[in-house]
Amino acid sequence: MSNSALHRVPRTAESAAEKIADKAAEGGDTKSRILDAAEELFMEHGFEATSLRLITTAAGVNLAAVNYHFGSKEELFQAVLTRRLDPMNQDRLRLLAEYESGSAAGHGKGGKAALTCEQIISAMFIPALKLARDHEQGGKNFLRLLGRAYADPAPFIREFLSNQYAEMVARFRAAFGRALPHLPREEVSWRLHFVLGALSYTLAGTDALKMIAQFHPEEVNNDELLLKRLAPFLAAGLRAPLQQASDAHQWFSEA
Repeated sequence: MSNSALHRVPRTAESAAEKIADKAAEGGDTKSRILDAAEELFMEHGFEATSLRLITTAAGVNLAAVNYHFGSKEELFQAVLTRRLDPMNQDRLRLLAEYESGSAAGHGKGGKAALTCEQIISAMFIPALKLARDHEQGGKNFLRLLGRAYADPAPFIREFLSNQYAEMVARFRAAFGRALPHLPREEVSWRLHFVLGALSYTLAGTDALKMIAQFHPEEVNNDELLLKRLAPFLAAGLRAPLQQASDAHQWFSEA
């Protein structure tokens, strides 16, 4: 490892520590300081490259405090995710239910109403956009961390996300299934998987921000512009005709 690499970690820890110290001065408790420091460092370095020592240094606590409140680095990582994701996904389910109730009332029907793909995408996007704009709740940094989490190879992270948010995914899968009755359930599941992946990558990454800066420098912090561009792209993909297995060769045939 180079000397420059050796010196990057302390500077990062110091930067995170300064941010956590500011929050501590405002009355933050030990558990919150640990979560804030861990969120910052996991976002910056990923799960594997972030040690508990780095987190305790940034939070200004000892290892015993981390063990007392969370037990292990894996449990701390899960706690970092759930404190932001749980409220966001509850907002998603609430908004989806509101759209379904409004649609059912408008058509004089009971039960679940079939929404448009755009309405369902909105129920997914609006809470994420709200979180991105709320710096007190993690903002863009947390969304970048979420993008890292979905791409992380650690099996426990994928298993945790899959189990923790199975209900939310199932509700949106059912909504898309009603909006797209021509698609088999398996195909709806695949397309929802791609929608979630595209949304996470777009909000968590920096490539889209670079494109905005290139074409619309005055809108570089406009997350709504990102979502307005992404939503019709996703809706078109969701509505695409079902491809037969026998037609797959056209995509991969040799030149």
